Amino acid sequence: MSKALKFNSHRRAIILVVDGCGIGAAPDAAAFGDSEKCNTLGNTAQAVGGLQLPNFERLGLGNISQISGVKALDKPVGFYGKLEELSVGKDTQTGHWEMMGIVSKCGFPTYPQGFPQDLLDRFIKETGCKQVLCNKPYSGTQLLDDFGEEHQRTGYPIVYTSGDSVWQLACHVDTIPLDKQYQWCQIARDMLQGEHRVGRVIARPFTGAPGSYKRLSFERRDFGVQPPGVTLLDELLTAGAGVLGIGKIEDIFDKQGLSHAQHTGSNKEGLELTLQAIQNKYQFAGKEIIKNAPNDAQLIFTNLVDTDSLYGHRRNVDGYAKALVEIDHWLGEIVEAMREDDLLLISSDHGNDPTAPGTDHTREYVPLLAYSKAIANLADNKHNVGTRKGFYDMAASLAGWFDMDWQHGGVSFIPQLSEVA
Repeated sequence: MSKALKFNSHRRAIILVVDGCGIGAAPDAAAFGDSEKCNTLGNTAQAVGGLQLPNFERLGLGNISQISGVKALDKPVGFYGKLEELSVGKDTQTGHWEMMGIVSKCGFPTYPQGFPQDLLDRFIKETGCKQVLCNKPYSGTQLLDDFGEEHQRTGYPIVYTSGDSVWQLACHVDTIPLDKQYQWCQIARDMLQGEHRVGRVIARPFTGAPGSYKRLSFERRDFGVQPPGVTLLDELLTAGAGVLGIGKIEDIFDKQGLSHAQHTGSNKEGLELTLQAIQNKYQFAGKEIIKNAPNDAQLIFTNLVDTDSLYGHRRNVDGYAKALVEIDHWLGEIVEAMREDDLLLISSDHGNDPTAPGTDHTREYVPLLAYSKAIANLADNKHNVGTRKGFYDMAASLAGWFDMDWQHGGVSFIPQLSEVA
């Protein structure tokens, strides 16, 4: 880590990651199997006859790109632009890691034909599960209809993957107890190393009866791998800052760089918790990851996953649009609750165009919005920060906000920071 382990404790920052929310095909989209027409926000807006997102609009979302229903404003209150990913990948971990300073030059392995038999044999032996079902890329909801009843009849776990680098385990909680599901996922995580080091092993528990099976979102657990280097989260934590991860942030960073974390079952819950943290009403007790963690947070890092997992992958355009409207509603309250010395950053980790073919993520630019009451009205600010080469400009900007010595790449997009009192 850098030698300068100091930060401006009078400032605070909030990151909202709208998972799977791209804003147009990246220049290298074709190399990732995606069309130059992929555009999560633009295509969703067009498909539903326009989006009404007044709080996003006020921050400058309509100034980034043409989005039906979202106007470009002469004087948005936020700074706006878009980010181009440098890492090799279009997955959750790669995107979040790059936001916090790590550019991944090698992608995680994927399994379009399913997992090799030797891996399955080892998993079966170490878990004692006797056999697995599926073993191919599959829609998580269709999977339950097609294999759920057989799983309950036989007790065999459902193992599947997707276009992402994931080993996913789906089991009914009445057939395989939740603790055992997590234990089996940990066995898979320990097993999947070297050339088979997938980004995440995911427990996908479900409940219900045939024809009405339902995933248990809150009980989902992601077993990831640690980032391969120092992130801004590590620097802040070492400097003594409180770093709160809301949603699946804890899993994405494998607890590294966090003082506190809380899983969520929905975007609404994640937004409620974020607002509570901003209002100093969040209950930190019982959420500690490290000993002697401070009972506050200088960085609040929230992942809003519903846009990706519930609607993007399922190609549910209407659901995706409604999720954006829900976030926009909460955004108004979040901005209102912010202190003068708070900084809000809104972006995404990759695209997931619900109008695109297939069920995979899409390689896209992601939107960038930044807002602080302290700098919104500074004279002569250029609120258009343009297209940034690298998600890690977010880490550089946050480090600048906290007056930290950041030496891991990226360029700050927050202008005239020295003028902030």
